[in-house]
Amino acid sequence: MAFALFGGEYSFTDHRALRRQAELESLRIDSLRVEVDSLSRLKRALLEDSATQEKAARELYGMIRDGERLYQVVPDSGRR
Repeated sequence: MAFALFGGEYSFTDHRALRRQAELESLRIDSLRVEVDSLSRLKRALLEDSATQEKAARELYGMIRDGERLYQVVPDSGRR
């Protein structure tokens, strides 16, 4: 009986550890599916939605429309 629980190629403790690892990997897969879904929605929005495209152009590349003025705030370096 002791050999069946603690001996052999896969003991009870090995089996329990493998089962826990499988559960953790399953949770990781679920998390990655959510992330992939979110990125897919973002990709679709960037390809098809003009408001999302404009927001990305403004935030990522500092683009402005004709007639707008861009003001940049430069932090004080602290030197005097």
